[in-house]
Amino acid sequence: MKKGSTLFLKIVVFMVGIPVLALCIFWLPGVAARDAAAHPETAYLQYPFLIGAYITVTPFFVALYQAFKLLSYIDQNKTFTELSISALKYIKYCAITISSLIAAGIISGIILSAGKGEDITGFISLGFILTFAAMAIAVFAAVLQRLLQHTVDIKSENDLIV
Repeated sequence: MKKGSTLFLKIVVFMVGIPVLALCIFWLPGVAARDAAAHPETAYLQYPFLIGAYITVTPFFVALYQAFKLLSYIDQNKTFTELSISALKYIKYCAITISSLIAAGIISGIILSAGKGEDITGFISLGFILTFAAMAIAVFAAVLQRLLQHTVDIKSENDLIV
């Protein structure tokens, strides 16, 4: 693989991470504060919401870092090594964690709004979409991990034969 294509992918990883970080630092606390001011009856949920959002975004950044490391391994011709398998494993675990945390958020949102007559259809729909996206990434990373593990096993057998 050419260095230009991995450079492009590294730039894409940064371009995905920087806006999410900026949103978490600048936009999210303001939204939580405005919602707490607009709905004083649920103002006590402001900080649990922020804590949950920051806990959920942490595996996202870990996965981005692992993707960056994987691209670095590709640049260094270390694609078919245990290091690459390990990076894919961490990406898979991060995606499963993100999906689980979002599902827990959906369930807690349903429980908190039960019996209040609120319309949370958009909240649930967005949660399902994000959960599906995270699980799709987890499945893709698991398939790539298994394929890469099989390739590394064959490569090590061939190195022993020669």
